[in-house]
Amino acid sequence: MGGAGTGTGTGTGTDPGARPGAGADPGTRPGTGSDPGTGGADPGTGTGADPGTAGTGAGTGTSTRLSSPLVLTLVLLLAVLAQAPIRGALGTPVMQSWMTVFVAVTVQALPFLVLGVLLSAAIAVFVPPAFFARALPSRPALAVPVAGLAGAVLPGCECASVPVAGALVRRGVTPAAALAFLLSAPAINPIVLTATAVAFPNNPEMVVARFAASLLVACAMGWLWQRLGRADWLRPPAHGAHEGATKAETFWNSVRHDTMHAGGFLVVGAMAAATLKAVAPAEWLRTAAGNPFLAVLALAVLAVVLSICSEADAFVAASLTDFSPTAKLVFLVVGPMIDLKLFAMQTGTFGRGFALRFAPATFALAITGAVVTGTVLL
Repeated sequence: MGGAGTGTGTGTGTDPGARPGAGADPGTRPGTGSDPGTGGADPGTGTGADPGTAGTGAGTGTSTRLSSPLVLTLVLLLAVLAQAPIRGALGTPVMQSWMTVFVAVTVQALPFLVLGVLLSAAIAVFVPPAFFARALPSRPALAVPVAGLAGAVLPGCECASVPVAGALVRRGVTPAAALAFLLSAPAINPIVLTATAVAFPNNPEMVVARFAASLLVACAMGWLWQRLGRADWLRPPAHGAHEGATKAETFWNSVRHDTMHAGGFLVVGAMAAATLKAVAPAEWLRTAAGNPFLAVLALAVLAVVLSICSEADAFVAASLTDFSPTAKLVFLVVGPMIDLKLFAMQTGTFGRGFALRFAPATFALAITGAVVTGTVLL
């Protein structure tokens, strides 16, 4: 019996992962082995067959998980090895056009996305929920136009309004009011209206028409959501409670979270816009300009595809000299409310179910509101 105990003791003495009884001084537990009389003399007696085998196997196992630096290194290595065919592909006119549009959309939108993220984090951390209860009317039907007019104070584009609207919903603002703010802020703030006035120096009525049509559509969508919207369609991502963190730490944690979250969808939207812009024939626009109905529809679709920030879209609209003022107004109203990058960002902020319902309704109402306003004012 003592010889068998010695054999098992050798296996367990070298394995820190053995079961209790095979440690440094198992001899203090007399009577734990198969031979009670050998417990003190033989540390390994009473541990069973060979517990060291399992511990040794676990200790010598290797991990096959790839880390992010390793993946990045592999990608860069492949890019270096395939640089000749990559350089040839990027040198084609289609790819050059694609890269130009992608970089332009991303660079235009990124500063305002960061601005919106900062405002969103500030609202989430420093503004108490009771503030919104006091600032907005208690009745949602009245809160919608108030929130729509409040969009004039956000000096940014649509990329900034999405995260801010998400923060408003998380802070308890009625979704109808938050969505009215989401749609109006990119189109009626002072920077956008000033840019529109500069782009149309001989048509000041275009500034008035843009303000009126954008506010009308934003309020109409807010009221429509109040009447027909469902809570399970709107699923803004919940932020962690950040227990134990200071307000400053919570603020920067929120900034990092929203920047990575919304920034990824911005890149996806920019890629989609660049792809469609690179493959769409330019002759289609010239053909559509001759038909009033097609002109309105063409510029509405173009606004969605190009995904231009609202600070710059007025200059693009002014350059479309073949189109009527009403068609240009449609371009200016639709673009800040729904485009490819906005759809991607709304999907990431509020959920895919929301975006699939909200985007088509916004597109239709924006065209209708712009056409009605253009007919009256232009």
